[in-house]
Amino acid sequence: MKKAEFHLALPCEDIQSTIDFYTYKLGARLGRNTDTWADIDLYGNQITFTKAGDFSFDFKSYRLGEQILPSFHFGVIIDVEAWGKLYSRLFSMDLEVTTETTFFENKVGEHLSFFVKDPNGYMVEFKSFKNPNEIFTA
Repeated sequence: MKKAEFHLALPCEDIQSTIDFYTYKLGARLGRNTDTWADIDLYGNQITFTKAGDFSFDFKSYRLGEQILPSFHFGVIIDVEAWGKLYSRLFSMDLEVTTETTFFENKVGEHLSFFVKDPNGYMVEFKSFKNPNEIFTA
């Protein structure tokens, strides 16, 4: 299968705080938008947030090795340089950056990972694989 950008549509509580988080804090680009929805360009992928009023998700978790991770999350795979810059940027903003760790250390699929919560309660994961050819290797 050829590489392709993804589109993800999610409800949000407040369009402006969502735009501010993704553009100013994560460094994403704002695309088309209105008072009730916004397209965010996150590393070439389109996330559409639509104002939906109150909504809730049960953030159930699971264990991967020694880490407890959120079951409901989405993320982006970026190179190690971009990963380090973003991690430092968010940490310096005093945001709650969680679960910064290396998964599958010294094994196939080894990668750095961290999570940050957006204003809507979504957990956004950023990964950087030691060997990008192992992203889908079993």
